[in-house]
Amino acid sequence: MLQKKALVIGAGIAGIATAIRLAVKGYQVNVFEANSYPGGKLSQFSNDGFRFDAGPSLLTMPQYIDELFKLAGKTPADYFNYRQLYVICHYFYEDGKSLKAYANADKFITEAESVTGEPAAGIKKYINNSRRIYNITNHVFLERSLHRLKTYLRWDTLKSIINLPHIDAGRTMHNANADYFNDQHLIQLFDRYATYNGSNPYTAPATLNVIPHLEQHYGAYFPEEGMYSIVTALVKLAKDMGVTFHYNSRVQEVVLDEDKADGVKVNGQLIKADVVVSNMDVWFTYHRLLKDYPHLHPKKILGQERSSSALIFYWGINKQFAQLNLHNIFFSADYKAEFNHIWKQNNIYHDPTVYLNISSKYKPDDAPPGCENWFTMINVPANTGQDWNTLINTARQNILTKLSRLLGEDIAPLISCERILDPRSIESQTSSYQGSLYGTSSNSRFAAFLRHANKSSKIKNLYFCGGSVHPGGGIPLCLLSAKIVSEWVD
Repeated sequence: MLQKKALVIGAGIAGIATAIRLAVKGYQVNVFEANSYPGGKLSQFSNDGFRFDAGPSLLTMPQYIDELFKLAGKTPADYFNYRQLYVICHYFYEDGKSLKAYANADKFITEAESVTGEPAAGIKKYINNSRRIYNITNHVFLERSLHRLKTYLRWDTLKSIINLPHIDAGRTMHNANADYFNDQHLIQLFDRYATYNGSNPYTAPATLNVIPHLEQHYGAYFPEEGMYSIVTALVKLAKDMGVTFHYNSRVQEVVLDEDKADGVKVNGQLIKADVVVSNMDVWFTYHRLLKDYPHLHPKKILGQERSSSALIFYWGINKQFAQLNLHNIFFSADYKAEFNHIWKQNNIYHDPTVYLNISSKYKPDDAPPGCENWFTMINVPANTGQDWNTLINTARQNILTKLSRLLGEDIAPLISCERILDPRSIESQTSSYQGSLYGTSSNSRFAAFLRHANKSSKIKNLYFCGGSVHPGGGIPLCLLSAKIVSEWVD
């Protein structure tokens, strides 16, 4: 019996994970990647002795990574190691207050009560609500396809459907958080979780208040060799399973034979397969790889609002700051105004919330002695033709002014090297439409449930994985999209 063949378009995290799962199922798998390296948004680079993880900087739910090694009959620790963070994030506010989000729930509650004055019982109630939403939605929304009949023939699915009124979809994240708490610092802290999938807490449904549970209950982690080691470990596993990677190999077309995917065209050559999986942004999959078949495009889905993007400054800093942690947030004084600028005015607020990641805190060789590598990011709108050069220059100065004020030291003279990533370069380097980080936003009540399916309804043998399709963006959800695809493929 001939071995079935599978082609994966794109070596992002979801594409690599899908390749591993299909290889375990006995497929001969080839992965075609346009870049010279694997990882997609999860990449790395070095500059003047500083190493930077260029993309996702937070690792949660590493069990989904371990699962791939176990599925392949391997020992995870032989490929990949990580450690749990004691402090998940250090929050700084304009009024001088700061709050450490400890991994231990009781310690976090004590800290939050001490800093904000919110009663411990109320904070615990909020955490329990986050857990309840997760328990209702997890097995249905995160781990299975919403587009298969068999999903709805399970008892746990029916149980979740019965409990749908309790996922809090009828109000916004911010309204729910404002109902739970009186203190603005804590409201802002929990509103921030909307940015984990590129959305707006003032319009996104309170169902997204499930996200704190994923971080608080399952913990946050740091890979011992940095975030990019997730990529290198999974690529090694894939190769050990017989997967072949083709770099600098941009797929030009998904080739159809009537109503089914017959393979792909690379450098003018047709490469046939039984299964084609696209890890490319679903918008570009249709508009670039299936451009000659507009009647097959899901126009309503492709027209959905895109998620926000990011502006990142990678700075080599000639000093170490003891008050900073691995993950740090410097909040805007007016959060609503900041999101209005992103979502309504399509530009950048003068006082943006700044996320600062410093991997050298846990991996000292990421920076020269006495120095730190600063991954400095703000949320920005997707690229719709703004004057980014002007926006970037202004944002850079505003960020430096803000950090200098809150840290009590002029930061600009400490910068020894710099590289910038903006929505335009995110789009060009990762084929993410408009530079959106998470595909579509979740700014309407059921938008998160209306993402593109992991299998085409019009083209046989064509599947989709990655952050632009179900169940969404971020490393854990991308890994789950690969799992859903593999369970759908015969």
